[in-house]
Amino acid sequence: HALSDIAGKVSENLKSYGKQSLIHTHYSGTLSLIAYLFPNRLFNHLGASQVDPDTICNAAGHVAWHYQFGNSVMGFDPRTIGDAKCVLVWGANPSHSAPHAHEHWLPSCPGKVIVIDPVKTDTAASADLHLQLKPGTDAVLAYALLRELKRMGAFDESFIAEHTIGAEEIAATIEQADLAYASDITGVPAELITEAAAAYAAGPALLWCGQGLQRQALGGNIMRAVGLLPTMTGNIGKPGCGFYYLNYTPAFAGIDLDYVAGADLVQEDTVTVSHMDFAERLLAPDEFKTLFVWNTNPLASAPEQTRLRQAFAREDLFTVVIDCFATDSSAYADYVLPAASFLEFDDLTFSYFHLHMGALAKAREPLGESLPNQEICRRLAKAMDLDEPLLFEDDETLLAKMMTEIAPEYGNGMSFDDLKVKGHFYLGDTPMPMHQDLAFDTPSGKIEIASQNAETDGLPRVPQMTYEAHPNDGDGSFRLLSPASKWRLNDSYANDEHLHRLAGPASIHLNPQDAQRLGIEDTQMVRVFNHSGELKLTATLDESVLPNTALSHKGRWPSLESDGCSINFVHTAKKADMGESTSVHSTQVNIEAC
Repeated sequence: HALSDIAGKVSENLKSYGKQSLIHTHYSGTLSLIAYLFPNRLFNHLGASQVDPDTICNAAGHVAWHYQFGNSVMGFDPRTIGDAKCVLVWGANPSHSAPHAHEHWLPSCPGKVIVIDPVKTDTAASADLHLQLKPGTDAVLAYALLRELKRMGAFDESFIAEHTIGAEEIAATIEQADLAYASDITGVPAELITEAAAAYAAGPALLWCGQGLQRQALGGNIMRAVGLLPTMTGNIGKPGCGFYYLNYTPAFAGIDLDYVAGADLVQEDTVTVSHMDFAERLLAPDEFKTLFVWNTNPLASAPEQTRLRQAFAREDLFTVVIDCFATDSSAYADYVLPAASFLEFDDLTFSYFHLHMGALAKAREPLGESLPNQEICRRLAKAMDLDEPLLFEDDETLLAKMMTEIAPEYGNGMSFDDLKVKGHFYLGDTPMPMHQDLAFDTPSGKIEIASQNAETDGLPRVPQMTYEAHPNDGDGSFRLLSPASKWRLNDSYANDEHLHRLAGPASIHLNPQDAQRLGIEDTQMVRVFNHSGELKLTATLDESVLPNTALSHKGRWPSLESDGCSINFVHTAKKADMGESTSVHSTQVNIEAC
């Protein structure tokens, strides 16, 4: 009866308040294509509003590199590392977020590995060079590296002339980025900047920009500034060269992902809401009357947790949550529809680093009344008496279509049953030559150092040498970083008891100098607070964290913590400079001993 009841209430609200009063929030789940994309068909057909998924994660970087390169989801093929003399990892921590890359891929580099990160991570500690900059000063460091590269004669002037526009507009800024200035602003010793530039200049060189890099107030500008390194040195389109943010592997394979997601069903007046506005917009009683939550747990992962919980608690908000588990979000639902796990249906899955795809093979029947996301949406469409054929296309048909779309040189004509036996496959037997044609999806067809589109959108034409001021001892505030932990990439497995034990109690890492100044001892409970909220954490004294910086790992469910809070209770919903995206790593907090 649940589907019938939900269908009735949703239809009633749509009739009374209009299609835009229905909003859904979602993300990528376990990266299986049908379960990740197909449910959008229902919401697109209904004309529902949506919370933009990428604004909680990586939207600023996507916008920035679209201005610059015309594409943010075509990086380098990791297999090309064998031809590289340098790998520069900027704002990523593979030791936590990609342990396979940390343990196997990076050590395979025949040249030097450079890590630029405000924290001395395990990846930074094992690198040939670690540039530990103050958070928010990345663009200054990028320009200082450019100045050194130019001094070393590493600029590829013919590449710049033929394949870029706007280089002359940043020439003066490059000259201003002298080592003394950059070292003072970033905290990185001048000799390390020179050494890093020399290693990159030795090329071929690969640049890996982590998604954490752009999760700050100036994140979009930073991505554009860092993207100048391969641009000005011509480290693009050749073996051992390139830049990486994301690889949308199934698109490279030839799969029509827009079809799977029902892009043709999207209505022109669809309302899109940033995660940074979600709490405020949902709190308003007149705009949204129906909420669907699927493939995400916003009451663990989203900013402004106090206000968002107030919004979820609205008596007039009809809320449906689709999930495998009883989450913090499902506790506020009028109806919870149990979702099948990734072990309980067939699908295609993929990596967004290595260029491989694999079969998600059904191992057992779904437990109880649980169903895959896509089947729940089919049955809900039926209960609502909808007649759009795309809402009812079955998994078997979709899988067969996608397997047929995979280019023969990659899939070798495999069926899905064949792939279940094989397990996974790489896109080709040799490294894919990304950007080999040096044609870019920008208005000019070139790399746009100067972007008219950016200027039209009210942004600077070129990347700026700007930075965020770092907190100092006098103002008592800290720059809070909340990256992935060793045990949790995100909050998807926060309810796993084994991982919960391994992770230990929620903590906040402080430089010993700061702890001494505040009278805080190791393992002492502290209060972390700002205008968004507060929580109590265990202090961990840690020299790998810079002074006036605090670090607390994300990935916990508030309901499983002793005080009912997670670090996102102090995550202020401040937008980055591009994409209405999160600036979580620019969060400011105060800390005091309990």
